[in-house]
Amino acid sequence: MSQALVRIAAGWLLGLMLAVAGAVVAINVVNNTVASPQQPVREYLDALQSGDGGRALGLLRATVPPSNAAMLDGTALQTATSRLSNVDIGDPEDQPGNRVMVPLEYTIDGSRLRSEFVLEKTGTEWLFFNTWAFVPSRLPTVDITVVNGSEAIVNGAAVNMPNGRNSFAVFYPGEYEASLNGQYFAAPATRATVTARDAPVAPLNLLTQATDRLKQDVAAKVKEFLDGCAGEAVKEQKLQPDCPFYYASNNRVQDGTIKWNVTKYPGVSIEPFDGRWVVAPLDGKATVEALQQNAFTGIWYPLKEEVDFSFTTRLDVTPDAVRVTPQLSF
Repeated sequence: MSQALVRIAAGWLLGLMLAVAGAVVAINVVNNTVASPQQPVREYLDALQSGDGGRALGLLRATVPPSNAAMLDGTALQTATSRLSNVDIGDPEDQPGNRVMVPLEYTIDGSRLRSEFVLEKTGTEWLFFNTWAFVPSRLPTVDITVVNGSEAIVNGAAVNMPNGRNSFAVFYPGEYEASLNGQYFAAPATRATVTARDAPVAPLNLLTQATDRLKQDVAAKVKEFLDGCAGEAVKEQKLQPDCPFYYASNNRVQDGTIKWNVTKYPGVSIEPFDGRWVVAPLDGKATVEALQQNAFTGIWYPLKEEVDFSFTTRLDVTPDAVRVTPQLSF
């Protein structure tokens, strides 16, 4: 064989070796990137951030426990992951049974947190490229309760709360915020961070309170009732009208001189009690004026007395109206 042919053959052999080496490098690069165990985790996070619950559920290969599914798609799901920052997908760590654990670190509300995902090798594509999938699991849940309420806002979504409670299936990692911002009742926001499928999550308890608007509406109803009652007492010229206030006297009172005025209207306090909302006893003051005659001397002289009064009410609240029914006992 001539030296020229030897050089040609050597060149072809070197080229082949370089091609093989390049292919091996390329295969390793692919297996460490798009075909790596981290890739399904990247795709899963992307699905969460896009609010694509169907895709996220398929990637995670998770079953949904009996629960409310309001947090598993759309804006509520996007909100759950929107608070994640400084996200870092770590290197896979070998596990028994042809599995690996991929750590995920991130920050929520200033706290550095970690989630771990277990994946298994499911085969290869094109003879060389590994395929990985999440080990099947079950989604965690977040339990929420609301005092004397049948609805709430969770991650921006309005949800029903039958009998004041509900359980929501959720993806992880994520943060879930519940609150109530009604016209008449509200509860401050409370949050739960879910980092793993089996991590214990404390229930979110919404401590509902009456809003200032409800207190103002109830106070207006109470004032309307008391003013009307005082007006009727003057019209009927009664010292002991069918009102929370009255005045007892043994003296004769000149007809046409009786005047009632409410001088201190009750403050309104509304609290939960036994599954309903109640108004605390209403305490106030009223003044009666009249011209009275002493039963012994016959002398006429002015009467002016301030009397304390107290009464209770029944409160009925609908989304659009407030009804206050005085409960008087005589």
